[in-house]
Amino acid sequence: MEHRNDSSYMGFQLKSVNNVIRRAIEYRFDRENMRDICGLQGPCIGYIIDNSKSSDVFQKDVEKAFNIRRSSATVMLQGLENKGYIKRVPVEYDARLKKIVATDKAYESHEKVVALIDSFHEDMEKGITPAEKAEFTRILSKITHNLEDIEKENKSFR
Repeated sequence: MEHRNDSSYMGFQLKSVNNVIRRAIEYRFDRENMRDICGLQGPCIGYIIDNSKSSDVFQKDVEKAFNIRRSSATVMLQGLENKGYIKRVPVEYDARLKKIVATDKAYESHEKVVALIDSFHEDMEKGITPAEKAEFTRILSKITHNLEDIEKENKSFR
């Protein structure tokens, strides 16, 4: 079997694009003096704010929403807690459970985060037609499904 150039693998391309996206978003946050929010923390704040309107938000919800492991969610949420963006509050019906609550600081920065993310997506999607975006989304869904199948076959994957 002939060895392919790494750049022809979809996984390599996705990882490469992910790195560029991460750097571009971090640059925008840095430029707007929001250096203490990095990686998924901005979207996580938005997720907590948006979803806490209808129900309590727990760490397992964050893990599922962002498709991250418990350890990654723990580190991210601890960072947000240490920076004063969230609090973990025990729920009345089970002292072992702690819901995640956005602080005033999170609400104050949320509009700026949303504006930065929206602007980033507009720039990233420039020149891409709705049909191309739909096809891209369809292909990514297939890739995600394939990877979830692999994950189910190999429980140690996660």
